[in-house]
Amino acid sequence: MPLPSADLIAEVVDQLGAPSRDMLLSVGRSTIAVSNLDKPLWADARPAPFSKRDLLIYLAQVSPWLLRHLEGRPLFVTRYPHGAGGERFFQKHWDTPPPYARTVAVWSKESRAPRDYLVVANLQTLLWLGQLAAIELHTWFSRVAPRPDAAQLGTRYADSAEALDASRLNYPDFLIVDLDAYDYSGREAAGSEPELHRRGFNRVRTVAFEVQRVALALGLNPYVKTSGRTGLHVFLPIVRRFTYDEVRAMAEMVGEFLVSLRPKDVTLAWSVRDRAGKVFFDYNQNVRGKSLVAAYSPRPHPAGTVSMPVSWAELGQIYPTEFTLRTVPPLLAARGDRWADILDAKEDLDAILDAARAS
Repeated sequence: MPLPSADLIAEVVDQLGAPSRDMLLSVGRSTIAVSNLDKPLWADARPAPFSKRDLLIYLAQVSPWLLRHLEGRPLFVTRYPHGAGGERFFQKHWDTPPPYARTVAVWSKESRAPRDYLVVANLQTLLWLGQLAAIELHTWFSRVAPRPDAAQLGTRYADSAEALDASRLNYPDFLIVDLDAYDYSGREAAGSEPELHRRGFNRVRTVAFEVQRVALALGLNPYVKTSGRTGLHVFLPIVRRFTYDEVRAMAEMVGEFLVSLRPKDVTLAWSVRDRAGKVFFDYNQNVRGKSLVAAYSPRPHPAGTVSMPVSWAELGQIYPTEFTLRTVPPLLAARGDRWADILDAKEDLDAILDAARAS
């Protein structure tokens, strides 16, 4: 996938720096109508609110890294037309996307017919989504691209449920561990999810290091990123040999093992009440059609945070609000993508399971 050049990104950022509230944005050979550029989308961010203009500039600046993590993956978005503190809605399907946007037709069991998903492949599509106030970008964990390990898998995504089951989109690139703290600060409204605070994040961080230890013992290569809210996401890259159902079962086994190691800290409980004071290990994200926000996707946290890949060495020192629309572009420019090699670090779960049986 060709990535946007530094010159193209500079041209886009320069156009967005003009004082116009509305404009026709030239992006290569495409033109995108953008409007309400000064509308605050993160009104409570400090030292100044983040506007739609800031979101579009951010998407342009991080596009060389963000697009790599979106490549070939069906995507849906969470749109916040009135800003991060307002009402939201999810959008999975698009009837009339612009001509520069690529799509893939995927069989829908609910509709009993194929439906189109976006597959974001260029800067133009990113900016169009930003204009729609699509703050969160959610990608599948499987993709249509054959390399490096799926040339033998099917490509009939739209024909039938059976064809989809046999296709590349039913074989994920990762085993996912989604960790969320249910350690309440005491400031939450009744019935609300826990807010981000240091005690809760420290607990999630401790459990993430346990996941790292278990993954390495299994022969897997764990990668970690902030969720941009209260938790952490650990991705274990795997050869595309197992279906979502099989990978989900393996993730559940890892979760049960973590609970046996740290029963006072980790829970798989579905009842929110039973999670209180613990870290929820959510293995059920390992399902086709479910997703977590992509690496470098913005989040609706009041600080304008971003889901940020970090190294395990960095994890002990960082805090999620350090990574925002303002701070992440210069960090990426200075140090690059901590997940740049994630698809090159795949391990074969089949071989690992055989070795475990033999030992």
